[in-house]
Amino acid sequence: MSATIIDGYSIAASVRSRVAEGVSRLTGKGVHPCLAVVLVGDNPASVSYVSGKERALREVGMKDRTIRLPADTGEKELLELVDSLNHDPDVHGILVQLPLPKHINEQAVIMAIDPSKDVDGFHPVNLGNMLIERECFLPCTPHGVLVLLRETGITTAGAHAVIVGRSNIVGKPLSVLLARRDCNATVTVCHTKTRDLAAITRQADILIAAVGSPRMISADMIKPGAAVIDVGVNRVADDTAKNGYRLVGDVDFAPACEVASAITPVPRGVGPMTIAMLMENTLEAALRTLR
Repeated sequence: MSATIIDGYSIAASVRSRVAEGVSRLTGKGVHPCLAVVLVGDNPASVSYVSGKERALREVGMKDRTIRLPADTGEKELLELVDSLNHDPDVHGILVQLPLPKHINEQAVIMAIDPSKDVDGFHPVNLGNMLIERECFLPCTPHGVLVLLRETGITTAGAHAVIVGRSNIVGKPLSVLLARRDCNATVTVCHTKTRDLAAITRQADILIAAVGSPRMISADMIKPGAAVIDVGVNRVADDTAKNGYRLVGDVDFAPACEVASAITPVPRGVGPMTIAMLMENTLEAALRTLR
């Protein structure tokens, strides 16, 4: 068996194209969608992610209010900035890039963002509404995974979905979304204390790896014919690469391709979808100002 490669890059491009059309229509009504991205410090991965968001904002025609702050920025100063963005009518979405420096309480910052501008979907108000299936901003990476599954024609209704990883950013919200009535999957969440992980992952019709551990999901942990979604992005040393490293996922990709029916690559899999869904959430936030 040779798996179908799920082209997240192309699917994300389609999402961004639809968003760009929506931005054009909304701008014609006098509302120009604007996203404020706040970056504290110079974490290389965070800098890369923010640069990707800036490119996406230009592509879809949104206003970019990126704010870069030094790593020694105090929590009080950051909270004051968030408050000012909350009250700025020209800003429709706010994203504070995580992780933050250790001296800043991430939860306090997330809680400070106006839920109506929380386009990352991390505020408890949005997470609570997601749980009870009310309108809300969905977390971008989990939402992107759902769109990948839908656009690839992978059936979730009645499927057994196994998620390896229980983070607040991916694993937990994705488990809720897959179990909701619009997906109807049966969901198992695995974590560091799961006994006999391989025995459980081999039961999955849809296997989602989101742990941040290079190639920890081996081919013998995958049920033949399963769909595999690799959320992990890990840097591993590579002397042949110009920058000295390359990106790999949580799944041992090449052997997994011989077992799975469909699989996302790393890069160009889930990653582009995260930014595409962020653009979609920001457009929705701007649209709500007209209601």
